[in-house]
Amino acid sequence: MANPFSKGWKYMMSSFDQKIDENADPKVQIQQAVEGAKKQHQQISEHAAEIIGRKSQLEMQINRLLKSQQDYQAQTQRALELADKAEDPQKATEYNQAAEVVASQLVAVEQELEGLKTQHAAAQHAAEQAKRQQQESEARLKEQLTEVDQLLAQADQASMQEQSAKAMDSLNELKPDESTPTLDAVRAKIEKRYTDALGAQELHEATGGDRIHEIAAAGNDFKASARLDAIRAEMAKKKEIEPGSEEASKES
Repeated sequence: MANPFSKGWKYMMSSFDQKIDENADPKVQIQQAVEGAKKQHQQISEHAAEIIGRKSQLEMQINRLLKSQQDYQAQTQRALELADKAEDPQKATEYNQAAEVVASQLVAVEQELEGLKTQHAAAQHAAEQAKRQQQESEARLKEQLTEVDQLLAQADQASMQEQSAKAMDSLNELKPDESTPTLDAVRAKIEKRYTDALGAQELHEATGGDRIHEIAAAGNDFKASARLDAIRAEMAKKKEIEPGSEEASKES
């Protein structure tokens, strides 16, 4: 049964790592990725160099064994020639024995040489594969390095966009002071007064407005003039009556 504490710890660390990745600076992560790619390429190159070096080492050993093979063959042939030319049977036997010793050494060298040749064939194949891997790693590293400038530019753009978004959020969070009138409120009051005045003027013109007042005033003036004439007529009539009444009183 799985340990719940171990499982919880792994979950917590995974969540912690995820939060670190989310909040990490992209430029720092780009630099870390570049360093990681360079380190990996260096390791591949070192491993390839080691494999190629092993092949070269085998080639050096093979060359030495080939030289030894030639020397032993020459010594064996020389010993046999001397044994054939020797007139003394004892010397002939000694030369033959020497030839056998050298021949045994020659056989050992040739056996070792065959083993090294087998190893060299495998090393040759491994070296070619290591070269391809190293070349692919180098090409991949160059491609990644060419993308660094583009990624850095994109990181700058993303940072600027985030700052712009934060600035807009900050502006949206700002609330106007209730004790200070806003331009929108002042504009609304001005527009209301202006439209109210336009409405009153339109209504005034629709109902006659000043023309009605002029007509009413003209009617009043006409009535006043007529009334004034009537009063004058009454006064004149009274004046005519009054002298006649004085004469009547005199005759009586």
